[in-house]
Amino acid sequence: FFMERKTQVKINRKKMMLAKLRKSCSCTPRKMKNIIMDFFPVLRWLPKYRCKEYIWGDIMSGLVIGIILVPQAIAYSLLAGLKPIYSLYTSFFANIIYFLMGTSRHVSVGIFSLISLMVGQVVDRELLLAGFDLNDDAPPGLGDVSLWNNSKPNTTAFNFTIGGTSVECGKECYAIGIATALTFVAGVYQVLMGIFHLGFVSMYLSESMLDGFATGASLTILTAQVKYLIGIKIPRSQGHGMLIITWINIFQNITQANLCDVITSAICIVVLVTAKELGDRYKHKLKFPLPTELVVIVVATLVSHYGNLNELYASSVSGAIPTGFIPPKVPCFDLMLRVAVDALPLAIISFAFTVSLSEMCAKKYAYTIRANQEMFAVGFCNIIPSFFHSFATSAALAKTLVKTSTGCQTQVSGVISAMVVLMVLLFLAPLFYSLQKCVLACIIIVSLRGALRKFRDVPARYHVNKVDTLVWIITMSASALISTEIGLLVGIIFSMLCIIVRTQQPRTALLGQIQNTNFYEDDLEYKNLSSIPKVKIFRFEAPLYYANRNYFLKSLYRLTDLDPNLEAARRKKYEKKEQQQLKKGDQTSANGLGMEETIVQLVPKQIDFQAIIVDCSSISFLDTTGVNTLKEIRKDYKELNISVLLACCNPSVIDSLKRGGYFGKDFGNMQELLFYSIHNAVQFARDLN
Repeated sequence: FFMERKTQVKINRKKMMLAKLRKSCSCTPRKMKNIIMDFFPVLRWLPKYRCKEYIWGDIMSGLVIGIILVPQAIAYSLLAGLKPIYSLYTSFFANIIYFLMGTSRHVSVGIFSLISLMVGQVVDRELLLAGFDLNDDAPPGLGDVSLWNNSKPNTTAFNFTIGGTSVECGKECYAIGIATALTFVAGVYQVLMGIFHLGFVSMYLSESMLDGFATGASLTILTAQVKYLIGIKIPRSQGHGMLIITWINIFQNITQANLCDVITSAICIVVLVTAKELGDRYKHKLKFPLPTELVVIVVATLVSHYGNLNELYASSVSGAIPTGFIPPKVPCFDLMLRVAVDALPLAIISFAFTVSLSEMCAKKYAYTIRANQEMFAVGFCNIIPSFFHSFATSAALAKTLVKTSTGCQTQVSGVISAMVVLMVLLFLAPLFYSLQKCVLACIIIVSLRGALRKFRDVPARYHVNKVDTLVWIITMSASALISTEIGLLVGIIFSMLCIIVRTQQPRTALLGQIQNTNFYEDDLEYKNLSSIPKVKIFRFEAPLYYANRNYFLKSLYRLTDLDPNLEAARRKKYEKKEQQQLKKGDQTSANGLGMEETIVQLVPKQIDFQAIIVDCSSISFLDTTGVNTLKEIRKDYKELNISVLLACCNPSVIDSLKRGGYFGKDFGNMQELLFYSIHNAVQFARDLN
C-alpha cells in the first residue's frame, strides 16, 4: 500500500523573521511589564505567597541552611585561598540575588566546594606569577591595610606591574582582586550565554562526566586539606600533577606534624562522621538535620581560645575576621584579561550544576524552571557580588537536599539564610579568631563523603553501562591527576568521542521472522526465528552518514557473505577470458573447463538470495553520503540481479532520499523500492522471485 504525505504549508521565512523582529523591537507597557517580571520572577510568585502555609517551612529551612552555611563558608575559604570574611560575603549576596532572579523554589545557591577549589587554583597561580609567597602564614602586605580601618599596619610590601603601572598591594589584596575579576568574567560569560540562548551547552555535560569530574575534584580537595589536618607547612602545589606532588611533600614532611592538630583532627572527624551516619540512619525521625558542624566549630573555638593552643602548641588558627562590609570596588580590568580563559570552565560548571539541581527539584515537586533564566540568575549571582569582594557561586547538592528535607517551600528560605549570615557578619565574626584551621579542614573532608562514595558505585555503574563507567573513570582520573580544568576538557571530549564511536560502529544484524507473526528480529539474539528463503533482511542501528559509510558497507557485505563489487569483477574476468577463448575457436575455457562448465561456474554458489531488505527503522537521518551509499549498493546489487528494498523509513529519511534522486525523477519507482513495514517488503520480494 502507499501512504500519501500531507501537503506541507510553505512558510515564508523572511516574513516570519521580520514579524519576530518587529514583535521583539516593539515597546508597549504590557511587554515591558512582562520583560521585567520574567527577569525578576520574584515579582510573579511573591504576591501569591501563601503565608500561613509556607512561612514556617521557609523559616525552618532558612535557619537550618544558615546554621550550616556559616561553618562551611569559613571552611571553604581555605579552598579558595582567601580569608573567611570573603566566603561570608559570597554566601550573603548569592542568596539575596537568587531570591530575586531564580526560578527554582528549592535550590540552595552559595559557596560550593568544587567552585571554591577552581577559584583557589587560579588565585594561587596568579599569586605565584606575581611573586607572592603561598605560605598561609606569610605576613600580609601593605595593601591589606586599606581593607579594614581596625587592621594593624603591615610591614611587608609587594611591588608588581599591571598594565604598565606600578601597583603596591599586599598578598590578600591581590588574591581577592584575582578572585573578583575571575568571578566577574565568569558571570559575564553566563549572562552572554543566556542572551544568546546557549543553555543547551549543559546538555553536552553527561551525568557520568559530571560525577567523575566532581569525584576527581574531591580527591584534589581532600589532598589539599591534609596539610591542615596534621599541621605541617608545605608549599601549595600548582600546575599539572598537583595531587601527586602534594602527597610527596606530605610524606617528606610527615615528621613535622603538629600533635595538637592531629589529635584535634581525629576527634573532629570521629564526631562529624558519627553524627552524619546517625543523621542518615534516623533522618526519617528527625525534623531537621543536626547542626553538627556548628557545634564542632563552637566547641573547638572555645577549647582553642581558653587552652591557648596557638601560643602553646603553634596550632594554626583562622585569625581576625572583621565585622561589617568592606566598601565596594570595581574588579580590575587588567586582571580580567589574565583570567578570561580560566573563567570559561568555571562559568560552565557553575551553570551546569545549578540547572541540573534545579531540574531535579522541579521534577520532584511538579513545577517548571526556565533554564535560560537560571543562566541569568547564576550570572548575576557572580557579577554583582564581585563588586563586594565575593567570589564565584553555584548551587550545592548537599545544602539543596537539606533544604528540601526541612520543609522549604520557596526562596524566602534563602533570605532567612542570608539574614543568619548577615548576623554573623555584623556581630559574631570576631568570635571565630581562635578557630583552628584543622577543624575547618575536617568539615571540608567530611562534606566530601557523598562524592567519594561514588567509588562504591563503580561495579553497579559498570553493570548498567560500560561506556559510561569508562567516561567516569577517565574524567575522574584526569581531574585528579592532571588538573580540574584539563579533567573537564578531557571528560567532554571523551564523552563526545564515545558518542561518535557508537554511531561509527553501531550494531548490525540479519533478521529472521518470529514464527506465526509478521514481526522480525535479530537472528543472533533470539531463538526459534525462521529465515526467509531468497531474502536477506539487514538492520543498521544508527544514522547513515559520512563517518560510518564504510562500516555500513563492510557490515552488509560480511553478513550477506557477498561483496557485489568483487563478485562483479570476478564475473567480468571470467567473461573476458571466455571471449578470448571463443575468438580462438577453442571450446575449452582458460581454466581447462568446457563452455557449459564455465557458465555454471559464473553463477556463484554462495548467492542464495535475490533480495536484500534494509531495515531503516533505526536510521534517524541520512546525509548526502548516506543517500549516495544506498544508491551505490542498489546499483551494485542490481548488476547481480539482486533487488535492494528499503523498509520502515521515517519521513526525514524519505525526504532525503527524494532530494537525492533515489527514486528517480518522478518518484516512479518509489512503490517498488520503499515499504512501510518489513513484512510488506518480504511479501513483495517473494512475489518478485
